[in-house]
Amino acid sequence: MTEPELAGRKALVTGGAQGLGKKFAEFLTAAGATVVVADLQDDKGKEVADAVGGAYVHLDVTDDASWEAGIASAVEQVGGLDILVNNAGIEIASLFVDLDPDVLRRIFDVNVVGTSLGVKHAFRTMGPGGAAGQGGAVINIASVAATIAFPALSAYSASKSAVDRLTRVAAMESGKLGLGVRVNCVCPGLVPNEMGAGLANEMTRLGLFPSPEEAVAGVVGLTPSGRLATEEEIADAVVFLASDRSKFINGVALSVDGGMGM
Repeated sequence: MTEPELAGRKALVTGGAQGLGKKFAEFLTAAGATVVVADLQDDKGKEVADAVGGAYVHLDVTDDASWEAGIASAVEQVGGLDILVNNAGIEIASLFVDLDPDVLRRIFDVNVVGTSLGVKHAFRTMGPGGAAGQGGAVINIASVAATIAFPALSAYSASKSAVDRLTRVAAMESGKLGLGVRVNCVCPGLVPNEMGAGLANEMTRLGLFPSPEEAVAGVVGLTPSGRLATEEEIADAVVFLASDRSKFINGVALSVDGGMGM
């Protein structure tokens, strides 16, 4: 019998209580990893952790001390750390004429600062001399919004473009320092989950489309594959980038968007 490709590995997924994060936890577990679900939603997060037979840590990705404590707890609970999926993020639509600087700062705080702190603590933990110290893989979750110009997503798009750029710098820095940690990112297309439905509703509220259905149709019309992405397809990409099948892939943005961002 073939051993699961991530057997024996320990993974932490931020924003793992719902949506794509939950699906990542499920797929990483199915591939053999022991998963730590990290989130601010303790009840939901613990439910996911129990369902996948993993562990849970409370984590505010915008807070450096929370990262330090969360990573230490994760390592203690599961005995190491080989994979970090920086999935936690927020998407708030706004036209330029209505931009609220506080909302803008909040988006960057979660999406850019949160991801950056994740890389920081992954490097400290997975690199030589760290609590885990065996190297590993970091997968940051960006978005097709990093590669296209879609109305009302200026702040979100900019934040996800930043995730793409910081991924490449982190990969180079890890190599130069001999940390043994690969860093890649995934750029998902629109997924018909709670977050995707919320975006379609926001596009309608802002007057950009006559209905949520028309907003979704607009996205599909921009996608050569002619449909939305599924959570399973995005999760497959995460497992691939966490595995030895991608061991010479480093510093890239893997688009899983049906060609929308080409």
